[in-house]
Amino acid sequence: MKPSHVEVLAGAVLAASMAAPARAANEPAPESVSVSGTGRAQVTPDRASFTVGVQTAGSSVSSAVQDNSARVAAIIAALKKLGAADRDLQTSQLAIYPQQDRPDARPPRITGYQVSNSITVTRNDPAEVGKLLQAAVEAGANSLSGIEFGVADPARGRDAALQAAFAEARAKADVLARAAGRTVGRALTITEGTSVQPPIPRRGPMMMEARGMGEVPVMSGSEEITSIVTVVFELR
Repeated sequence: MKPSHVEVLAGAVLAASMAAPARAANEPAPESVSVSGTGRAQVTPDRASFTVGVQTAGSSVSSAVQDNSARVAAIIAALKKLGAADRDLQTSQLAIYPQQDRPDARPPRITGYQVSNSITVTRNDPAEVGKLLQAAVEAGANSLSGIEFGVADPARGRDAALQAAFAEARAKADVLARAAGRTVGRALTITEGTSVQPPIPRRGPMMMEARGMGEVPVMSGSEEITSIVTVVFELR
């Protein structure tokens, strides 16, 4: 049966609509300029962590461990008294080392044992670090390491850094376009990457006396978030 006029017309419209994307795909890509921009934002750390520990020695393993455990328990109690919760405290190292005497021309002889126990303390208020350090040392801690500051929410400062990076990229594109006698159009593609620089603390002196020490001065400094964007702009 011969197709009707309506069927023929509908088929022609469908064929034309299917051919349109093919013609659009053959159109030349718009002229463009690719530039990169860097933006930075300063954020104040809202999280702090440090590690305190106790090193003890004894003639036997049991005596060294018992002495160490008693001191660590005192440190934990002092930290909790200032508001530290169980989730803020984590054992980061526990080790037992034999102490040896090595006389000349004779096999080494164990003379005792050294026990090392370290606790990592994490708090969401860096201003509390000084008081917590003071309490830990006065409770018996005799080692300290790894004071670090950070930002709990990585998105803090990100938007400002990205906006600054895009603005710099657009400014570069405008300069290049004017030099070529052109103007900048829409952004065709945007690629971004973000990095976080570690805090640069303004450190104060840290005196670790066994008793009667004042609060340890600790400064959290600032953390820099850097965003880099590569933008391809249309040239008009």
